[in-house]
Amino acid sequence: MEIYSTEEQQVEAIKSFWKEHGNGIILGTLIGLAAIYGWRWYGQQQLAKQEQSSAAYAAALKKVDAGDLSAGDAFLKGDSAGQYQTLMAARLAKAAADKGELDKALGYLDQAQAHADTETLKGIFTLRKARIQLAKGDLKGAKASLALVKDDAFKAESQELLGDIAVKEGDKAAARTAYQAALAGQAGSPALQLKLESLDSKG
Repeated sequence: MEIYSTEEQQVEAIKSFWKEHGNGIILGTLIGLAAIYGWRWYGQQQLAKQEQSSAAYAAALKKVDAGDLSAGDAFLKGDSAGQYQTLMAARLAKAAADKGELDKALGYLDQAQAHADTETLKGIFTLRKARIQLAKGDLKGAKASLALVKDDAFKAESQELLGDIAVKEGDKAAARTAYQAALAGQAGSPALQLKLESLDSKG
């Protein structure tokens, strides 16, 4: 480090330093401050947007639960849906299915799948879709949906549905095999046991 012998030399050195580097230091400081405040502003904007989406979702869901599915449709088409698109579409699918509007329910499940951000959610919606297709009598469509479920966590449910499809097709041997495979993942399930016993009682 250079040692300055007099105050005048120190002052001149400081002046020289600022003359050479002052603008760069000031500019860097301003950029740093702008970045900090810009990030804070962005964070506040995102938080406000999330709060707006949450409030809009809660309001629309209340109407949907009261039977007004159009409120859910309006929410999905609006700009405030955000991260709640999947939840609303899934809720509308259930509401439509409860009303017996199975085609509409399938459409909502397609929307839920499209906006799902995890494979687990996609698997859940695919299983729901297969159940509705089975209820409609679309056995081929239900099989196609179940073929898309790859997650082992849903293997037992998939096998049970395959057994239900086989029963509809009149293939008791395939139904028994599927139900037994499902039991391996749902040991002691009373519902599955009843389905197997029903097959045995039919010969």
